Amino acid sequence: MEKKRIIIVGPAYPYRGGIADFNERLAREFQREGHEVTVYTFTLQYPGFLFPGKTQYSTSPAPSDLTIVRKVHSVNPFNWIKVGREIRRQRPDLVMVRFWLPFMAPCLGTIARIIRGDKRIQVVSLLDNVVPHEHRIGDKVFARYMIKSVGGYVAMSESVLADAKSFDDTKPFALTPHPLYDNFGDKVSREEAIAHLGLDADTRYVLFFGLIRDYKGLDLLLRAFADERLRNKNTKLIVAGEFYSNAEFYEKLEQELGVSEHIVWYKEFIPADQVRYFFAAADLVAQPYKTATQSGITQIAYHFERPMLVTNVGGLAEIVPHGKVGYVVQPEAADIANALVDFVDNHSDADFREGILEEKTKYAWSNMTAALTNVGAQTLTHR
Repeated sequence: MEKKRIIIVGPAYPYRGGIADFNERLAREFQREGHEVTVYTFTLQYPGFLFPGKTQYSTSPAPSDLTIVRKVHSVNPFNWIKVGREIRRQRPDLVMVRFWLPFMAPCLGTIARIIRGDKRIQVVSLLDNVVPHEHRIGDKVFARYMIKSVGGYVAMSESVLADAKSFDDTKPFALTPHPLYDNFGDKVSREEAIAHLGLDADTRYVLFFGLIRDYKGLDLLLRAFADERLRNKNTKLIVAGEFYSNAEFYEKLEQELGVSEHIVWYKEFIPADQVRYFFAAADLVAQPYKTATQSGITQIAYHFERPMLVTNVGGLAEIVPHGKVGYVVQPEAADIANALVDFVDNHSDADFREGILEEKTKYAWSNMTAALTNVGAQTLTHR
């Protein structure tokens, strides 16, 4: 393979979270393939008043194997022009601009347009969301600006691809699923994980993992756990993640439903080196989302070979075959409860292991790098 100079524009260290983790893992895959990679990340990502969590920053050491440059200021137009020109002067072969939120479109779209002033540079966007789960005024205007700014795009679910095409269906594109999150360490035994987290080895656990936002349907899962059929099953729900929505709503709902003794809370952002313990302790990983595109949680579950319960929204059902690696249900508390009861009464994680091992082979990182480079090459002839 011909060595390329590749620049990734998007979140990376010192910022934390799934997109930063993804970009760093993607950079390592490109490097493994022999390419030269630089990641341009933010000096300011979100203004404080727009950020719902406790901190945007990682507490882990800086990665020593990646070249990460902090240059991008999300709300300073003069910075966008400067960064766009700086990247264009370097004449990289491929620039991948990550897009996940319309708020970022003016910044990232402007940078992309300036880079594309050099027609020899391939500029591709990797799309997490085009139209977000939590709608705001101006979302579609910003999303259209972003899609029009790049030479082509790669989506990770059919729903996101459809949204992108609604703004521009003439550009080169590809659909490839979210790769495995295999950067959270090796698997540990359930016994080690249970001991590490201080849990009861005789209890079965359902895991809700990740940032808590209203569209993720934690309220549906709490209501499902209030089902009388689950009361004496020695099964508990682990909720592990920082609140990005109103914590009091969920705490009050827990009390009203009378499920407090069935819930184990870890109300904080889970550091990367702790992720494996939560998944190893879980018998089943639940994603009761009300809306979705794709989710990195499914790819962590695949890596740690955990069965899943997902709702039939967005792209979740595309990568979780019902009955093979877990359950696909409607986003209703009663349907979620029915699946939980079936799992507890009739199954264990071992029943789904063969299907999980087969399915996870589809989600190699090389598929993502191939999609990005192939679309990039098409942009040169599409202009």
